Amino acid sequence: MNCKNCNNTLKASQKFCDECGAKIIQNRLKPQVLAQQVNEQFISIDNKFLRTFIDLFRQPETVIVGYINGTRKKYIDVLQYFAIALTLAGIQVFLLTTFFRDALDFTPEFAKAIENMPEKNINSMAGFNPDFFTKHQGLIYILGVPVSSLATWLVYFIIGDKRFNFTEHLVINLYYSAQIIIITAVFSILFLVIGMNYLIVSTILGLPTFIYLAYVLKKVFKEDFWNTVAKFLIVMVFYMVIYFILIIIAAIVLFFNGYFKI
Repeated sequence: MNCKNCNNTLKASQKFCDECGAKIIQNRLKPQVLAQQVNEQFISIDNKFLRTFIDLFRQPETVIVGYINGTRKKYIDVLQYFAIALTLAGIQVFLLTTFFRDALDFTPEFAKAIENMPEKNINSMAGFNPDFFTKHQGLIYILGVPVSSLATWLVYFIIGDKRFNFTEHLVINLYYSAQIIIITAVFSILFLVIGMNYLIVSTILGLPTFIYLAYVLKKVFKEDFWNTVAKFLIVMVFYMVIYFILIIIAAIVLFFNGYFKI
């Protein structure tokens, strides 16, 4: 018998491949087999997903630094965890655009404020479409990771803390972003079910995401409160500057390609 993943020769009694570590599957796919796999991966109390999710709150340094240092079995792989987060975000967008479209409507106060604006400003906002940000939410999340990674890496590199390279800062920000996306998706769905406006929900969930980033940085870099706050504020400045530069570059490219005129 050979392993179906790496073709390594196996003994009949083996439950895992000693070459690639894959579990030996001998049963045909049936509903109960799929149910068992779902239970093992996502529902059972000791599964990797719950352990990763909980420990990213309790002790994020164990998950993140452990992964960077080579611990890859105890928690979900960073890319897999980020993929799960994007899947939940996709479910959120589907529910939002299919069943809760009213939640995307502007509040009466916001609409009235637009009506009272000068005609030029109204025209400049005419192309604003919240659906664009909703439908491309996954892409926005993906593009945000290298930006936040560059911000944290640059700040700590300039200050002199070079213990993590840029790729390792990507890992830090991927785990952080995945955790935030999961929380945002779950709470957004819950708030939408009780009838809250999506813009209000996004505002409510905005502040805790930044607080959590500061918490992750504090735990990962093992610094005191005020050092963490100072570096976190500098990271936010770098983050906004990088985004501003990218927006300017994108606007120039779109302008020279004729997508809009000044």
